[in-house]
Order: sequence, then C-alpha cells, then structure tokens
Amino acid sequence: MTELLFRDDAYLKNCQATVTAVNANAVELDRTVFYPMGGGQPGDIGRLVLADGSALGVADAVKGGSGVLHLLAPGAVAPTVGALVTAEIDWPRRHRLMRMHTCLHLLSAVLPYPVTGGSVGDGKGRLDFDIPEATLDKDAISAKLNDLIAADHAVGSIWIADAELAAKPELVKTMSVKPPSGTGKVRLVEIAGLDLQPCGGTHVRRTSEIGKVAVAKIEKKGKLNRRVAVEFV
Repeated sequence: MTELLFRDDAYLKNCQATVTAVNANAVELDRTVFYPMGGGQPGDIGRLVLADGSALGVADAVKGGSGVLHLLAPGAVAPTVGALVTAEIDWPRRHRLMRMHTCLHLLSAVLPYPVTGGSVGDGKGRLDFDIPEATLDKDAISAKLNDLIAADHAVGSIWIADAELAAKPELVKTMSVKPPSGTGKVRLVEIAGLDLQPCGGTHVRRTSEIGKVAVAKIEKKGKLNRRVAVEFV
C-alpha cells in the first residue's frame, strides 16, 4: 500500500518516491504527499519530477490501486515502473484547501446540527445542515466563526480503533459521508475544546491560520436542509 505521508504531516510539500505501477495516465508511488479526492476535499495537483530534472504535471489525485492514483496531465508520457521521482504538490492551493477544510469543522461547531453534505473548495466551501425551520443570520455566524479563528485554537489528530468509533456514533457528524474506517483504526481531527470528529482530510495546525472568512450565502435546500456557504475575505 502507498505510504500516505500527508496523514501525519499535512505540511509536507514534496517527497522522494518510487513508481510502483503505471496504467495509462495513472501513476502509483510507494509513498506520496498527494491527497486523493475524498470526504468533500478535492485531490491535490502538482508534478512528478524525474531524475533528469524534467517534470510531469499531475492534474488530479484519486483513490485507487494501492492507495493513490496520480493522474498525469493530457499528453504526458508516464514514467516507467521503478523510476525514482520527486512528488511535489501545488502547495499554495493545498494550503487554501487545508484552511477551508478546518474552517468547515469550525462551522459545524458553530451550527451543531447533523451535516447532510459538504464541499471543500479553493477559497470557498459549504456545509448542508439538517436544521428545523429557523432563520440563520449570516452576519452572526460570520462573527462567531471569526472569533473562533482568531482565538488560535490548536488543531490536531488522534487515532482510535474502528470498534471505539462504532461505540461512539455521536462522533460522526456527517450523514452523507462515511467515516474513513475499515482499516482497523480511524483518525479523529480535534479542534481543542470545540470539535472532535472522524476525518481523513488535511488541516492547518491552528485556527488563526485560516484567516478571516464570511458567510457568503444561506440557501434553503428542502424543508429541513440549509446550505451555508463560506469564503475567504
């Protein structure tokens, strides 16, 4: 299985790796810093730098094969199995996704309702909530979010066994996305004193790193569903 370096250190921008499999434009590596699309977070983009210094663009990263498929940009000629490469992510984009993903965890703390859907975008994101008939105030939610961000809460992770998660279903906030379980253990992302939930995505180390945000829109998506969209400002 591919060693997923981003799980332990989301700030790694590159790593040395060996090509283990190639299928058309999909390249597998023995280790990677590329996060594959999942849990509402897009896959990383970047490049694979070959031993001769030439580079192949990676247009997307998805789950598959032994862990992660690095999908090369159109026209790229895949490296051979056994080749040594340097895997480099588009760090500014990844960091924006990390900031927004962590912001959405804070949003789920500000609005403590079941989450029916969500999406992490580059500079923006959204969560859908199962909320009874109620009026949500954009400015009030924005103010609460920015207060929590400015408070500089620590963000970390802990691992628990699948059985522990099964015994504590209240930890799962997302109704539409299954927790990343099935391997015997599950990673919980914790924002100290505010939020604790299963998540396989990448996050910043402290909430102040998110920066200022605003609730851009609140939409009614059914009798109970409310979509809350946030963006960087």
